[in-house]
Amino acid sequence: MSGVSDSFRVETFRPAFGRALAATLMVICAFAALGVVGAGGDMVLRVWPWLALIAFFGWAAYWRPLVEVDAADVHVVNVFRTFDVPWPAIEGIDTRWALTLNTRLGNVKAWAAPAPGRQLMRRARPEDQRLPGAARGDMVRPSDLSQTESGAAALIVRQRWAQLRKAGYLDDAKVEFDRMPVRWHYGVIAGFAVLAALAVYCTWLA
Repeated sequence: MSGVSDSFRVETFRPAFGRALAATLMVICAFAALGVVGAGGDMVLRVWPWLALIAFFGWAAYWRPLVEVDAADVHVVNVFRTFDVPWPAIEGIDTRWALTLNTRLGNVKAWAAPAPGRQLMRRARPEDQRLPGAARGDMVRPSDLSQTESGAAALIVRQRWAQLRKAGYLDDAKVEFDRMPVRWHYGVIAGFAVLAALAVYCTWLA
């Protein structure tokens, strides 16, 4: 879809709760690391690698994941992989357990957009319980509501998908791939492996 990028701006969904949780974990780990300094070298050696592993987990699992849409793809950044989902491949959008893109290349779930608990539907206003453009009386899951993480991410994808279809960019569009384009996060995987090995080794050494 060359020439389309100037017409459709990039939109990004980042989970507010996840980023707050990640920040909280990292701050707690930082204070804990400072707190064991006075306990001696053995304690520092034993504790700091585990705190680093926990902080790294918070960053990788709750700060970094996101959903981004542009003119060509939906980029689903999960913990260990990024899926570059081409618009022509998308056949449906679901939010039952998390934002899920149903495509002819397979289904892609977004770690950044989990579904909420069912109690949210009871707190929702009647006007919230319909998707934009849905027929009158069509009710939606709590996970479709825009005040949830799964619903907010799905709304961004659905609106852009509808915009592209309306503009005719998906008319007779063909998928150029036989498999879902995937990018592995080798740095994240290596970070977990190194920190976990260091934590175990330092615990044994101390």
